[in-house]
Amino acid sequence: MTLWRGIWAAVALLALGLTIFATLPAGLLGPPQSMQLPFAKWLTAGMKWLTDSAAIGPVTVKDLTRAFASVIEAPYKVVKVLLVDGITEGRGRRATTIIPPLSWVAVTVAAVALGHFARNIWLGLLAGALMTYLAVFGQWDSAMVTLASIAIAVPLGVLGGMAQGIAAWRWPWVERVLSPVLDLMQTIPTFAFLVPILVLFGFGPVAALLATIIYAMPPMVRVTIVALRAVPSEIVDFSNMAGCTPWQRMRKVMLPVALPDLMVGVNQVIMLSLNMVIIASMIGAGGLGADVLESLRRLNIGGGIEAGLAITALAVVLDRLGQAMSERVASVEVRKGNWWRRHPRTALVLVVALVTGALGFLIPILQDWPKAWEITTKPFWSDLIEHINVNYFDQLEAVRVWFLEALLLPVKRFFLALPWPFLLAVLTLAGWRLGGIRLSAVVLALGLFVAATGLWEQAMITVYLCGLSVVIAMAIGVPMGILAASNETAGKVIGTVVDTLQTLPSFVYLIPVVMLFRVGDFSAMIAVVLFALVPAVKYTAHGLRSVPDELIEAGVVCGCTRVQILRKVRLPLAVPMILLGLNQTILLALSMLVITALVGTRDLGQEVYAALATADVGRGLVAGLSVAAIAIIADRLIGAAAGRARARLEGV
Repeated sequence: MTLWRGIWAAVALLALGLTIFATLPAGLLGPPQSMQLPFAKWLTAGMKWLTDSAAIGPVTVKDLTRAFASVIEAPYKVVKVLLVDGITEGRGRRATTIIPPLSWVAVTVAAVALGHFARNIWLGLLAGALMTYLAVFGQWDSAMVTLASIAIAVPLGVLGGMAQGIAAWRWPWVERVLSPVLDLMQTIPTFAFLVPILVLFGFGPVAALLATIIYAMPPMVRVTIVALRAVPSEIVDFSNMAGCTPWQRMRKVMLPVALPDLMVGVNQVIMLSLNMVIIASMIGAGGLGADVLESLRRLNIGGGIEAGLAITALAVVLDRLGQAMSERVASVEVRKGNWWRRHPRTALVLVVALVTGALGFLIPILQDWPKAWEITTKPFWSDLIEHINVNYFDQLEAVRVWFLEALLLPVKRFFLALPWPFLLAVLTLAGWRLGGIRLSAVVLALGLFVAATGLWEQAMITVYLCGLSVVIAMAIGVPMGILAASNETAGKVIGTVVDTLQTLPSFVYLIPVVMLFRVGDFSAMIAVVLFALVPAVKYTAHGLRSVPDELIEAGVVCGCTRVQILRKVRLPLAVPMILLGLNQTILLALSMLVITALVGTRDLGQEVYAALATADVGRGLVAGLSVAAIAIIADRLIGAAAGRARARLEGV
């Protein structure tokens, strides 16, 4: 242990000396041109061959993608007709509505009924109030377009994730194949895989749906594997003794037993799908995401905040209903009587839908909230931001400049001045120390890949912004987690705050930050910290609450104060969980950094965003894979550190 401490101290001193005092050759500051490989050209050429020449017999890949797109588009059109368009005759101004879409009253009543069914009337009233908010504030049409996308993306993501999870549970080789694929799907920035999807499927809602499904599916795969493995072996043995076939055992025994855990995955798919709506609007999704994006482009403060609040309202409804349903499936309620008695809420919703649809022609307010009655807060938000900027500009500018000069720029210069072979050697040494030769080889290979892409400088800017944001997020989140675990009242307040932050889509954080601090690294850092703060708080609180009561009582018996118990008992035992929170914080920070490319950063995210703007497949994928490489290096190193900490505690 003393030897390793000496090694790391020497490494730190050498890094500091090299970056401050040494004048290094250009080949050490960045990888030489001779070792850079044209990955972008290769990927672009491969995609061009795939779209122009590749074929399976007489059927080209383009034909297959278009056929697949039509399969996805058909149910989407049905849901969109149900929620947005209705059935009309004619086109344009001459179009006549034959059957209107579901009225705002019917959808709101459905939300209330679902909340009442999932938990209680209070959840139903909350869901109904938020849906009414969408209508009153003029966001209903856009919200229904977004809801139509989610209504298709979530079932497809859940079914696809369950199918892959079942296959991975059944055949270990499938899990070995899927594991690196899932890692890439969760770490490659969303902008990066928008580019090939755009090339293969064209601009429009179908491409946006596919991007959403790809982004939201991985958690469902992993949750399915874990849930099936958690089914007690006695239940599996009993089903075998009863003579069940493998299909019967899965359908009638294992999936029902694993259903509560599976519903957690369903909730994750819902939230990730909603988080994708703004990004997907870049390739034709429409809805609330398009409204936010357009407001950002035009610097329409009020419109952006109002659309962002609408997304938040819809996110809260879906999140709360999803969580309640995951708890509800654990209890089965058997009802007797005919269909109407067994499903009173469904019957009520159907009646309301039919009545409001029929009477909507005579009483328009039952179908659509009147435009004259709509409320808007756009002037309020615009005036508020203008008031803050006019009266507090000097103070805000002083804060921004201080952070830039005292923190951001020095750290940025430090990372850009690090010799690339030295940094790779340090990471490889850390991998060998934490996980042996295998982990060190993975870290070295991924680091060499980033060096060979020609994007080393952008990668270092990404590491600097992500690293600094993660340090600040952990510095804020860990004390908040400690407070939440130590005080019940504080825990409820902090839990409400972090739950709200978790439901906000990533783009929403950019709106107030840009309006107050303009574009640049400081704005990006604030947005990343807010977005990545949640796991730091939650994992710390969970780790502290999971410490066995016997150990705390033993500390009390020994005469330890509360501070001593926290410092010498609870925190050391919670270290593995806190490290997992750090891991999740890094992954969220990296995913948010790509989105902050919209506010003027010059890192790998900007490369991905520029590739999306020019439909440059190779450039976007290479930059995205570089971000994924950084994320996987951090994930593997921190995961190995958490494993060693857990093993050390179990050994004690």
